[in-house]
Amino acid sequence: MSCCKLRKKFFVSICKREELTYLILKLLQAWKEPLSRFNQHIESLQELPGESLSKAKQISNMVHELESGVEKVTEKMQSMGIISNSLHGMASSEAAGLSISNEANVMSDSDFIHCFRRDSNKVQSYLKILKCRIMPENSC
Repeated sequence: MSCCKLRKKFFVSICKREELTYLILKLLQAWKEPLSRFNQHIESLQELPGESLSKAKQISNMVHELESGVEKVTEKMQSMGIISNSLHGMASSEAAGLSISNEANVMSDSDFIHCFRRDSNKVQSYLKILKCRIMPENSC
């Protein structure tokens, strides 16, 4: 069973800003360790061009920066009363059952990249939805 199918049931119902913000954070956090392992794996491949390795590291850095940004936005929304403080203390991906590092160990590189792309698209969509729920006047 792929990582994408394992988490599918978790994303069925999204109705509140808090839940949406939580899902975004959990997806980003769940990918930190698998991306780190993937980078280590591709570093060991002799035939891989340096450009590919650089791109993989860039993606990992972008995920980390995006997670930091979402955490800052979450704090700001909490301070403005847009969302409650119910997200406070929910920092580990294991708390949501979203750890994918075991599945990532047995996946092919193409399956891994496929799942990462799907989750990246989900994060992008969820961020757009969250923006529209917070600021509906922004032509949503």
